[in-house]
Amino acid sequence: MAHPTAAHSLRLHRFLLSGHCHRVELLLALLQLPFEAVDVDLQHQEQKTPRFLALNAFGQVPVLEDGALVIADSNAILLYLASAYGGERFQLRSPALLAEQQRWFSVAAGPLAAGPAAARVQSLWRRGTPASLEEARAKAHALLRVMDGHLSSRRFLLGEQLSLADVANYSYVAHAPEGGVALTEYPHVRAWVAQVEATPGFVAMPKSPPPERDS
Repeated sequence: MAHPTAAHSLRLHRFLLSGHCHRVELLLALLQLPFEAVDVDLQHQEQKTPRFLALNAFGQVPVLEDGALVIADSNAILLYLASAYGGERFQLRSPALLAEQQRWFSVAAGPLAAGPAAARVQSLWRRGTPASLEEARAKAHALLRVMDGHLSSRRFLLGEQLSLADVANYSYVAHAPEGGVALTEYPHVRAWVAQVEATPGFVAMPKSPPPERDS
């Protein structure tokens, strides 16, 4: 049973259209944990100011404050929230499942970031070159092919129950079409996305506006 309230006032420093931030917001919603949202203006490099760097020297969102405790890195925040406030819901006792969860955390930090996430950033905010965008899209499809095969025999990444592995990977996969990466040819991935979205307490990440056209 999830803990109904946090022991301290939770503050989440976020960028609303970041999948890294959304994975934390999703877990907060699933655990029914109230929090104060502190929006960080990435466009104007607010994450590089001395005030923010005092929270995270790497200058990245999200950052979670729980009283005097400051935690950076989205996957680290997921583990903290699940351990501190999740009760038994997201606790894994099996060494094999713990290893598998860590594997999907690594996927979220590696192939997911370099594929669907990078393609989305380059497409929406006109970063990189046409060649780097195509490379990110190719990496995205390579990852989605692997995920589709993996999900062909299970509802969620670790089996039949939603886990932190799903929370860590959902946002950028669900929003991959914003980077020009369609999910049409990946039926098991699409079914998985629908399963995550059907979970009680689910909150969606806002859709990003289409990129501005050159005049």
